[in-house]
Amino acid sequence: MHIAWFKRDLRVWDNEAFTNACKSKSVMPLYIIEPKLWEQDDLSYRQYLFLKDCLKDLDKELKKIGHNLIIKSGDAIGIFNDINNQYGIKEVWSHQETWNFWTYERDQRLRSWFKLQNIKWNEPKQNGVIRGLKNRDGWSREWQKRMDISPFEPPKKIKGHKFISETIPSAKQLGLKNDGIEIIQKGGRSEGLEILESFLNKRGKNYSKEMSSPLTAKNSSSRLSTHIAFGTLSIREIVQKTTLRKKEIQKLSKDEKKNWPKSINTFLSRLRWHCHFIQKLEDQPDIEFKNMHSSYNKLRNETNNNPFFESWKNGLTGYPMVDACMRSLIKTGWLNFRMRAMLMSFASYHLWLPWQKTSKYLATLFTDYEPGIHYSQSQMQSGTTGINAIRIYNPIKQGIDHDSDGIFIKQWVKELQNAPKKFIHMPWENLNYIKDYPLPIVDELAARKAAASKIYKLRKEQSHKIESNKIYIKHGSRKPRVKKIKKNFKIKKEDIQKNLF
Repeated sequence: MHIAWFKRDLRVWDNEAFTNACKSKSVMPLYIIEPKLWEQDDLSYRQYLFLKDCLKDLDKELKKIGHNLIIKSGDAIGIFNDINNQYGIKEVWSHQETWNFWTYERDQRLRSWFKLQNIKWNEPKQNGVIRGLKNRDGWSREWQKRMDISPFEPPKKIKGHKFISETIPSAKQLGLKNDGIEIIQKGGRSEGLEILESFLNKRGKNYSKEMSSPLTAKNSSSRLSTHIAFGTLSIREIVQKTTLRKKEIQKLSKDEKKNWPKSINTFLSRLRWHCHFIQKLEDQPDIEFKNMHSSYNKLRNETNNNPFFESWKNGLTGYPMVDACMRSLIKTGWLNFRMRAMLMSFASYHLWLPWQKTSKYLATLFTDYEPGIHYSQSQMQSGTTGINAIRIYNPIKQGIDHDSDGIFIKQWVKELQNAPKKFIHMPWENLNYIKDYPLPIVDELAARKAAASKIYKLRKEQSHKIESNKIYIKHGSRKPRVKKIKKNFKIKKEDIQKNLF
């Protein structure tokens, strides 16, 4: 018997692991809910609600071709052992998974167990992330090759024995408490396809212009991130459908084209960046908790500034744009990229909090939590990669630039509803309009200068430059034509951020 083990690939279309498993005379489509995984401090109630939607939708798709989804709850090795004892497992099929450190260690244990049981574990590629990569030379070309492959079609009929499933546990049964979310994104492939269709044909027209503001990004961003994170859609099918749409747009009249070409190209570049960031975690799993560059290991003290952390996590810093973004994220589970970067930057630089602590909290708030992207970005916004340009966001300027009239701020920071436009971004300048809203917990300019001074002082050291060179070779993005890197340690800092906005 073969097992098609679904992980973060909750679809039957363009699922190489599932398609190949179904070539067996008997196949079990399996999803394992692991209570220990859901005990980890980066997972949350809102993510589980989305997962349940995805599992129900996947079950419907599987039933169309002859079998329901088999749900099992418990330790993966224990579950595979029970199935093997009862039916005998010949092969297990699941996509290569690059996720959090807990799943990395689980897979290491499983690999050893499968070997002892003489069970073949097949792990085909799922996206553009390359396992066993030596360096980044040629990575983009390989990514494009994978995106050009025809999608894997599911079988018309699943063969073999009909297995009995358990019911999906409730969030309460897993010990997951309601985390304050009020606007819950719906999961499942059918929903993901509708969102993709509306983005490529309607909502995405002003994507490149409107993705930076939390006011406009809510509609103009693709909103596919959660579906990509849970695998209801594959990166490849999104790339191919977007490329097809790009060709259609080229045939439109000048007026019809307006804004579309740039927006489509911008979106395509972000699909590549998606895999680029996950590649970093694949190559170095410990960046979830360890500074990418060792020079920063003693830079921020984990035990200090707990009051700052509490103010930041609850949206009570006294900086309206920061607080509005945090409160919105708590209630909706989503925030546009620039504002995510600002939240992390403010915590790491202005409040001088360790990214290891703040990133875990943010992970629980993001319904679309993707560890490879999340921890790469957390370190980039904290200045600990050693190869990326330092960007310290001024929260006042971000508010003025991306919510000039304070509409977003007033929506989420009710204490400032009566503040006039003149004071909405700096309400401390006229206390008459503040009702129960805190004063700034730090001086913005002084905190920004102090942080920059500490970071740039470290970067001037020769030992820092030597290690940065090694990190760039391993993790840095490449131009299409890669020249040999000279060993003079004068590497141009990787400035991905300006390309992402």
